[in-house]
Amino acid sequence: MKKAKTGPNAVGHNSVLSAVTTALFDMFSNKGQLEPLNDQQRIDGKVCLVTGANSGLGKSIAIQLAKRGGHVIMACRSGVPEAGEEVKRLSGSHKVEMIKVDLSDLDSVSELCDTLRDRKISIDIAIMNAGLMPLNSRPSAQGYELMFAVHFLANRLMLHRWCQDGVIKPSTSNSGTPRVIFVSSEAHQSSDPINFSKLGEYVEYGIKDGLRHYGTSKLHLSTFASELSRRLNPDWTDNSGHVDIAVHSLCPGPIASNIARESPGFLKPILNPIMSLFFNSPDKAAAPVMLLACAENMGYRTGVYLHMMREKTCSEHASNPSNGNQIWESSQPLLADYIGSEHAPKKAAQQKKKNTTPA
Repeated sequence: MKKAKTGPNAVGHNSVLSAVTTALFDMFSNKGQLEPLNDQQRIDGKVCLVTGANSGLGKSIAIQLAKRGGHVIMACRSGVPEAGEEVKRLSGSHKVEMIKVDLSDLDSVSELCDTLRDRKISIDIAIMNAGLMPLNSRPSAQGYELMFAVHFLANRLMLHRWCQDGVIKPSTSNSGTPRVIFVSSEAHQSSDPINFSKLGEYVEYGIKDGLRHYGTSKLHLSTFASELSRRLNPDWTDNSGHVDIAVHSLCPGPIASNIARESPGFLKPILNPIMSLFFNSPDKAAAPVMLLACAENMGYRTGVYLHMMREKTCSEHASNPSNGNQIWESSQPLLADYIGSEHAPKKAAQQKKKNTTPA
């Protein structure tokens, strides 16, 4: 399949207006659309963890995974237990549970990892969905910019711990390949290159620059996803070879959700009607997530990036192996208190099944 070219579609994502215009343009383009997952595809018995599953896209994903037979773990900061009970009711499945976690607090993330390890949980499908876009810059519990902490650092820590603790294990056959799906954004395509010398430094911003910093945080995430795919699958090259742990990412497109809940008051009378009328519902926006998470052929591949239901390439910055290695190396000290200095990063060629820890 020929992938679409990289780069932002339409007019880009450098302002709220241009982002909305781009989203609407993409909504009505049918070029290169993939077929959605068929209704008969089941994942009976598979353990699925979804972050940010208490509302919006995350809740829709949780419901759909549960309907297909998955044992769903909803990792959420709020909505416990109400959101879980609603997912049980709407999916018709009782194989749904909730674990409380605040992804803006690395102590809380570490506690989640301890819980999964101590319960000897083995994850088959991990959907790293949690996201936010604050009105103004805010510090995380450890003093990092909030989106940097939630979109990148929390995911970086979780994947390190899960591989180290055996919560996610490499497959022995493609039919049973574990999958990690990152919900990113096309906004990463318009972001400036990462300044690795200042990675993790707190940055003040206001309404005017919020979307730009959102795009930067998603570039951090997309770059990490690309590097994680390479490190966990050293035998995968040029779309062939064995996949140990499939790592995919996507932009779900414009969603009528609450991610813009902190948008300026003067914009809400404009944005809310547009989102309600023209943006996808969370149920429809979940289609590319479900395709990557459940389709059989996606277990035979790694590093796939979807923009809604079209396969394309992520940005050149995100896919560049040198940038991937740099974000790995530069973020290591930021997590030293949680992963230990003894876990030095390894090159992809050194990453073997004997030690599946990706850092």
